[in-house]
Amino acid sequence: MPDDSPLATRHPERVAAATRPAPRQPTGYAAVFRVREFRVVFVAHACSLLGLVVSEISLSVLVYDLTGSPLMSALTFALGFLPYLVGGTLLAGVADRFPARRVLVVCDLVCAGCVGVMVLPGTPIALLLAMRCALAVVSPVFQGTRTATLADVLGDGELFVLGRSLLRIVSQSALLAGFGLGGVLLAVVPPRGALLITVGTFLASAALLRFGTRRRPARATAGTPLVRDSLKGTRRVLADRRVRVLLLLFWVPPMFVVVPEALAAPYADGLGAGPAGLGLLMCAPPVGTIAGELYAGSRLRPATRERIALPLVCLTLLPYLGYALHPGLDRSLLLLVLAGAGSAYTLGLDQWFVRAVPEELRGRAMTLNTAGLMTVQGVGMALAGVVAEFAGVTATVAGAGALGALVCVLLAVAARRTEGAATERRDGADHDVTGR
Repeated sequence: MPDDSPLATRHPERVAAATRPAPRQPTGYAAVFRVREFRVVFVAHACSLLGLVVSEISLSVLVYDLTGSPLMSALTFALGFLPYLVGGTLLAGVADRFPARRVLVVCDLVCAGCVGVMVLPGTPIALLLAMRCALAVVSPVFQGTRTATLADVLGDGELFVLGRSLLRIVSQSALLAGFGLGGVLLAVVPPRGALLITVGTFLASAALLRFGTRRRPARATAGTPLVRDSLKGTRRVLADRRVRVLLLLFWVPPMFVVVPEALAAPYADGLGAGPAGLGLLMCAPPVGTIAGELYAGSRLRPATRERIALPLVCLTLLPYLGYALHPGLDRSLLLLVLAGAGSAYTLGLDQWFVRAVPEELRGRAMTLNTAGLMTVQGVGMALAGVVAEFAGVTATVAGAGALGALVCVLLAVAARRTEGAATERRDGADHDVTGR
């Protein structure tokens, strides 16, 4: 039936435009990359992370060249875990007391300065290790501030979850590419030369964040000394039972997940797999993690990701039970990939966590989350080595799968209970605001 309205008669092009189907808006990861600020944060994250990974490898080689001690070389890696707890608790207030862009840029500049000291000829071993500690102290502040900033850049909904997922994917990819890149660099240039290149990556990240992101005001005022304020903020974050349970869900599974990684060298030796087999065993978990995150982020709806988060966290460690059967290299790789893919549960946890934490504490909460995650992974690696001395590698990994799965089930039950309380609090807040 023809349209005889005056609008159709006078402006047929408007009618055609009104009836034309609206262009399809991008969804999933494509929608996140449409946000210009996130693209800058993404590239800066890749630069600083590659710099951090390559600096770890280069420093360990440099320390070994200078001392000839495997213990001192291994110590450089251990120092990458332990100081996280210091920075994540005593300096967490920095993430909220100062504008986020300033914090991120200063952290990158501090990292560049620390690596710059490592480059100087004649730097004593003690100073090299001290600079490694300084990098680890700064890292949780940087990562927590960046994660809190994502909620400002992308909002605290679906885009935030996907943005966090992409940064985790970059982190896992950096483990694969960074170790390879570090090996190639060290084959071409001496360790101090490789460290000098990482100074450039940190400076590039600082420049990108300074000139590619908006300045936003601090979330909290600086009314008390920094350390006291950081500890007070940590207590406020941990005072909420819902937040405590979610933090444990972020921390506990990775503490068990890292057990095969910590024991990869003796396990590969027992299989007779050689260096190539060791490399495959180290790469399998990140490959699984990347695959799981990409699938969950691109193929599952937000409600589905939240619905499967708790069941998935209960299942993610079960593949380790297969180590009790003393699998060969191929089956071991499959088990590790499956366990890594289970980490897709974090997409659901991210949404719950950002909802549960008050905005004025968001930076401190994210910093605490990062610090706790790195610390428990270091503890998990150390405990794995101790247990394996007495029980053997396969029994230790299988035991980690069984014990870890049990603990995850208990945490999932606690999370389900606190979910009801969190809903009641939100409903009560809505009632207070609306007056209805």
